[in-house]
Amino acid sequence: MADDELEAIRRQRMAELQAKHGVRGEPEPGQETDMRNSILAQVLDQSARARLSNLALVKPEKANAVENYLIQMARFGKLGGKISESGLIEILEKVSQQTEKKTTHTLSSSQQE
Repeated sequence: MADDELEAIRRQRMAELQAKHGVRGEPEPGQETDMRNSILAQVLDQSARARLSNLALVKPEKANAVENYLIQMARFGKLGGKISESGLIEILEKVSQQTEKKTTHTLSSSQQE
């Protein structure tokens, strides 16, 4: 079978699977932002959202990492209700520790070269 034929079959099969499971392809950029904000509004109380917004102004990459973590936790049902500001601070500390470990590991491996 030619590569073109194989690719056409793959695309058709993917379209069938997406239709079967209700997947409509990639969400539009604005739509993705709206979905993220909606999920965060459901899992964070007002003070925690304010703290996360302040963090996003100063360290957008860290805020994005925390948002991704919260969204994953919400999708897997690991959150037992709305997260307070103190709960968010604990999550921030965990993310900071994980980031430090990755950074330290990256530095140590580059120093060996």
